[in-house]
Amino acid sequence: MGRLAGKIILITGASGGQGIAEAHAFLAEGASLILTDLRLAALEELAKALRHPERVAIAEQNVSHEPDWESVIALARTRFGGLHVLVNNAGTLSRQNIARSEVSRWDTTLAVNLTGAMLGMKHAAPLIRDSGGGSIVNVSSTAGLGAHYDAAYTASKWGLRGLTKTASAEFAEWNVRVNSIHPGQIDDTSFFRDGERSGFTEAVRRSIPLQRSGTPLDCAKLVLFLASDESSFITGAEIAIDGGSTAGGLLFLRGKLQNSLASDNFS
Repeated sequence: MGRLAGKIILITGASGGQGIAEAHAFLAEGASLILTDLRLAALEELAKALRHPERVAIAEQNVSHEPDWESVIALARTRFGGLHVLVNNAGTLSRQNIARSEVSRWDTTLAVNLTGAMLGMKHAAPLIRDSGGGSIVNVSSTAGLGAHYDAAYTASKWGLRGLTKTASAEFAEWNVRVNSIHPGQIDDTSFFRDGERSGFTEAVRRSIPLQRSGTPLDCAKLVLFLASDESSFITGAEIAIDGGSTAGGLLFLRGKLQNSLASDNFS
């Protein structure tokens, strides 16, 4: 039996790097999947690649639009008879600082990253409860643990971190666990890299204590654990998956700087 055998899992933003990795990993462990995204054609290609049409349903969804959530939850109920796990994976970037923020882009970023996750929990948690309990995983970011140059993105991910805490308390009596994960730099699709300043990606990589970027599969394995019964006593947690950057990135860079300064002084 797989680690997710018999579980029905809904993944939003499923056509991107992390969503694709999660879909493959969860299906291999026995889950049935509802995959949603705005990019329906990309979802159709993913469903073909998964090769198990009897265990995969797809739906076009705007996570910030409440009627879309009602339709997706109805799909989970009618197609598979319930729901055990929600992965709030859908997200977007603003790429603007405070001084040059456009309110429309601010609003869109918070609508997708924060309101979308709230609506997901609002509509999915009752069905998870009625299906015997389960897990919600909110994909936040290290931008939800510290500073980041994108003002709206940072605000949305800090908000999602706090919302996760509230949800973990609210849904505990329903046997629904709620946790957040906080990826750092992940080698992914162009979602993060489009529009980055020159040298940004390499600068971040060099500041990671483990000296490499993460992968979508790294994230998928963590989400799989939180979705499974192996994490049955974990709720309200925030888990950084960032190669040690949040815990020790400053110390790591300080050591490199100290060695550099000592070398300069010696020479």
